[in-house]
Amino acid sequence: MNYAMALEYQNCINCQACEVACKQENGVQLGADKQRIWVGMVEGTIFGRPYANIYPSQCNHCLEAPCVSVCPTKASHYGEGGIVKVNPKQCILCKGCMEACPYDARFVDDTRVVIDKCTFCDHRIAETGTTACQATCPTKVRTFGDLDDENSDLVKLLKTRRFFVQKEHIGTVPKLFYLLPEDEAYAKQSLAHTTDIHTWEEIKPHYDEARNRRSKEWKR
Repeated sequence: MNYAMALEYQNCINCQACEVACKQENGVQLGADKQRIWVGMVEGTIFGRPYANIYPSQCNHCLEAPCVSVCPTKASHYGEGGIVKVNPKQCILCKGCMEACPYDARFVDDTRVVIDKCTFCDHRIAETGTTACQATCPTKVRTFGDLDDENSDLVKLLKTRRFFVQKEHIGTVPKLFYLLPEDEAYAKQSLAHTTDIHTWEEIKPHYDEARNRRSKEWKR
C-alpha cells in the first residue's frame, strides 16, 4: 500500500467543510492557525484577465520526507502505507520537523504539547476506505487511494489526467497530485513557469523507485 491523494483543485469553492470535518474527526485543537488541512488562494491577472487559484493543502506524505530525516528521536516516521506520522510519546517539541517541512504542514498542539499534522485519517481507512475531508467535500475535490493498486479510483483518475505537484524541485516526492482542469492552456498561465506537468505513465517509475527505496522504513 502507498496512500496518496489527487485534488481537483479548481472545483474547490473554499467552503471549508473539509477543515471542519478534519477537526471533528481527529480532535484537532481549535483555532484558525491549528489546521491539519487548509485552503490557500493565489490571485492575479494574466493579460488583463483575472484568475483565482484555490489550493487545498495538507501534509504531502512525501516519499522522501525531510521531516522524518531531521527528527532526532524518530518521533516523525513512516507509518503503514507510507503515511507520515508523529509518535507523541517520542516528540520532544524541538520543532525541527516544522522547519524542515517545505509545505508548512505541521503545527504545535498546545493541548497535548506535541507536533500535530494530517494522518490521512489512517484510523478509519480500513472501515471506510477514505478520509473525512474527502467524504465531506460537496464538490468532490479529493480522491484518496492506493498508488500500488492499479484498480483504485486514484490510479484510474491519474491515468486519465495531467497533473502537477507542489515544490517538486525540492525532491520530496510529494503525494498530493493537483489535477489540471480541461482548459489546460489557461490553467498553465496561472502556474509558475517552473511547474512541470506530468502524466501518470511518465512519473510512475520515479514514484515506484522512491517507494522501493523508502518502504523498508514503513512501520506496520
